[in-house]
Amino acid sequence: MLSHVLSRSLSASTNKNREDSWFKSLFVRKVDPRKDAHSQLLAKKEDTNLYKIQFHNVKPECLDAYNKLCEEVLPSINADSHYPCELIGTWNTWYGEQDQAVHLWRYRGGYPALTEVMNKLRQNKEFMEYRNERGKMLLSRRNQLLLEFSFWNEPNPRPGPNIYELRSYQLRPGTMIEWGNYWARAIEFRQQNSEAVGGFFSQIGSLYMVHHLWAYKDLQSREDTRNAAWQHEGWDEVVYYTGQLALFLCISLALCPFLDPALNHNINLFIKY
Repeated sequence: MLSHVLSRSLSASTNKNREDSWFKSLFVRKVDPRKDAHSQLLAKKEDTNLYKIQFHNVKPECLDAYNKLCEEVLPSINADSHYPCELIGTWNTWYGEQDQAVHLWRYRGGYPALTEVMNKLRQNKEFMEYRNERGKMLLSRRNQLLLEFSFWNEPNPRPGPNIYELRSYQLRPGTMIEWGNYWARAIEFRQQNSEAVGGFFSQIGSLYMVHHLWAYKDLQSREDTRNAAWQHEGWDEVVYYTGQLALFLCISLALCPFLDPALNHNINLFIKY
């Protein structure tokens, strides 16, 4: 009798474990264990690009003066071959965080290039004056160092006018590889109108962060393009499963480039507005 009871108990326990395992499989996909760093598995191997993204929260009454100050200084740094860096984009936000400026820099040569630029800027009197004046206009600021996903485009010049959307995801620790696996397949669904500008993941600063940057002609184009993605088989699965990997999503919608095109038509891919 005892043997029969134990047998039934073990059988019920086994069935329950199977049910739990099946139920969990609906929500979590296992990723093979990895022994390499995310930067080695996910980043592009053919180059050593490093990116820095800056978020500046500007005093509302100072936004115009801040933009003017940036117009006077940042393009000259970008145009000077003395500095191994490029100003990829610079914007003001329309929706999401208000009175915010976002700058994206690329350093060709990785960390050594970043260090070289920082050391040289400390000796640049104009830049140091710019920093001091800028500090009077800011409420807060933060930045991150990023690498680009191997399966995304490298940000390149594109015709305008455009608006830009920055979607920032805080991932659960340990899920970056799985995120990359899904988006490596999914990115083709979001290239119908060449809207994918760049995809990045953080290395220094807030960790487990992913940034996707998109370009659209206008808000209606954004709506149409995003709706069209749902017509592709597999897109719903990507949205569902990646939604389980993120703790939260922050959207800065309709980022508006603010630098004067007359100053930057050769250097800034987001200024043709």
